[in-house]
Amino acid sequence: MSIRENIDYIKGLKEEAARRSGRLGEDVLLVAVTKLHSAEEINEAIDCGITDIGENKVQEIMDKYDHVKPVRWHLIGHLQTNKVKYIIDKVSMIHSVDSVHLAQEIHKRAEQHGLVMDILIQVNAAQEESKFGIKTEETGLMIEEILKTCPNVRIRGLMCIAPFEENPEDVRIYFRQVKRLYDEYGRLRHPNIDFAYLSMGMSGDFQVAIEEGSNLIRVGTSIFGARDYSKK
Repeated sequence: MSIRENIDYIKGLKEEAARRSGRLGEDVLLVAVTKLHSAEEINEAIDCGITDIGENKVQEIMDKYDHVKPVRWHLIGHLQTNKVKYIIDKVSMIHSVDSVHLAQEIHKRAEQHGLVMDILIQVNAAQEESKFGIKTEETGLMIEEILKTCPNVRIRGLMCIAPFEENPEDVRIYFRQVKRLYDEYGRLRHPNIDFAYLSMGMSGDFQVAIEEGSNLIRVGTSIFGARDYSKK
């Protein structure tokens, strides 16, 4: 199938899952994950209606940025503090904030550029050692500290990466846990917190994620096909 056909198919599944959760397909933002895919492929997806793309690595954003048509960029992979300065003026949101230290560096660089950076707090609900993210019980304290110390950061919601399971039903419990946190902390009132995004679900599990409340899904393989890791 072509990129256009894949996008149309994903949008159809997105709409079905959103309907099952009492929402519309347009209530769920599709972020196309472009790791290891070329600027040409990304531009083709943009021509097919993709408005938001997600990159895992800072270097890929730097390499592709000037070759990609106007689009909203999301940094969705682990971000090292020493790389923040390279993408602070290029991305619209950073999904993978997993420490106060990182948030403080984002604040510092955003302040230098005279902007406020939107971030998501990455929660590791399954507490997998191989994945980044904070424990669910640390969420409140981290939000509190960021609000105290990072005026140039705006917390827009939460993000999680569920464990890989052959049966997506097996990860429903983790999406449900993070949705509860989203509902709890989304009630906070502060100038620098404005929950709007619950970033959950990838190619293999996004329908279950939407059913459990996700309103932002990150889909790569199902749009562009398998990645060629020899390009790394």
